[in-house]
Amino acid sequence: MIEIKSLTKYYGETRVLRKIDATIKDGTIFGLIGINGAGKSTLLKLISGMIRPSLGEIIIDESSPLFDESLRTKIFYLSDQPNYAPSSTLSDLAKLYQVFYPFDYQVFQEISNIFGVSVSTPFGNLSKGMRRQGMIAIAFATGAKYLLLDEVFDGLDPAARLKFKKLMIEYQTENRIFILTSHSLRELEDICDSFGMIDNGMFKKYGDLNDELHKIKKYQVILKSVEKVVLKENHPSYYQMTQEGRVLTLICDQTVDIQTYIEKDNFLACDESPITFEEYFLLQQEVQV
Repeated sequence: MIEIKSLTKYYGETRVLRKIDATIKDGTIFGLIGINGAGKSTLLKLISGMIRPSLGEIIIDESSPLFDESLRTKIFYLSDQPNYAPSSTLSDLAKLYQVFYPFDYQVFQEISNIFGVSVSTPFGNLSKGMRRQGMIAIAFATGAKYLLLDEVFDGLDPAARLKFKKLMIEYQTENRIFILTSHSLRELEDICDSFGMIDNGMFKKYGDLNDELHKIKKYQVILKSVEKVVLKENHPSYYQMTQEGRVLTLICDQTVDIQTYIEKDNFLACDESPITFEEYFLLQQEVQV
């Protein structure tokens, strides 16, 4: 389990994270989201013990990654821009990680084969996607309990993304924690069970992904007229409303019925559906009406 307590991080005078609190339980695939520069990579580095917090603490399995050397072999951080010597092969990198982790070379070979990435080609000659796939193979082969994967889908084609998601499901156990960042929220929605949204250095939203998405719903309404719809007086607040011709899209709280906004005589049909993770993220960047 990972416990984050009042975590704050400054770089010089710039505050990147402030008073973040979270508990990530074992057996969780956690999606960490936010706009560029929100502090996602900084949080991963803090969890890994690569950098120190300015205030607060991180407790992993009742210990601190800053002071407990035994934790280092349980945590693997994959940067969005991993360092490597251009002449090194993926096999060379695997041998390097064998020094620090209880490395399973068979797992490394199997996952490399699944992706079809060459372990003997100089790393610098591989495409961005192939380098990412090779590092994913290394990450799983380390046997680390905590995998911190920054922009893990970056450079992966659709086939490779599907293979990676299958690997996540296959290797997920009750005692492992995966923390992923990605700008592809559709991919995170497919595999994550919980999430944290960093905004202004704090968790703006945090919790169970399905529970949060089901708090909001989307109505798509076929109106009788192309004229701009007039909502009822004293209608409840909503998150977003757009109208294109006779099609009205309205996003609101799950508990609210469409007829609290529009008179039944004004529309022909109405379809209700859940929102996507991407829609949810965009809504949180806006002010509720």
